[in-house]
Amino acid sequence: MAELIDLKELEERVILIAVNVGDERETSASLDELEELAQTAGAVPIARIVQNREAVHPGTYLGKGKILEVRELLADTGATGVICDDELSPAQLRNLEDALDTKVMDRTMVILDIFASRAHTREGKIQVELAQLRYRAIRLVGMRNSLSRLGGGIGTRGPGEKKLETDRRLIHQRIGQLKRELEDVKRHREVTRQHREKNYSLTA
Repeated sequence: MAELIDLKELEERVILIAVNVGDERETSASLDELEELAQTAGAVPIARIVQNREAVHPGTYLGKGKILEVRELLADTGATGVICDDELSPAQLRNLEDALDTKVMDRTMVILDIFASRAHTREGKIQVELAQLRYRAIRLVGMRNSLSRLGGGIGTRGPGEKKLETDRRLIHQRIGQLKRELEDVKRHREVTRQHREKNYSLTA
């Protein structure tokens, strides 16, 4: 009899990355918070890298030398991705992913993932998926390769997840559908509230 394979979600081992442009203590505290967020999202932070710069690199977030350092650390630790302690622009996301050849995430992606895992009501799930899809729509080019590197994990969870990030047109169609569903939920809630108030006034 063939042995059953346990198909558990691949554990994400991540390197946390930050650019310090001023206060080192503030950057350290921000990374502490990012580590907690990553753990809440189910990832395992295994290392940190901070680059001191006058400003974040507009194209790759990190400078060339620090990117090489991160590449070496990825190879040495077997990390499956990196999380940046800032919201990356589409160009930064795409360029950093190409430079590191790994899955790249940012703080906003992790926060949205946590919201997705904790949404329980229909309205909450719709709102979270809307936020995720809007975020992905403007970063589609940069995220396409990143999200295809791993079958699951941070950035791929969420209510109604259907891998729509591979097609901008489908994303916008889905956003329109979700907006209509959200309006239906709100109308239903308002009708229910009015019905409840009417019944209460009749029995009062």
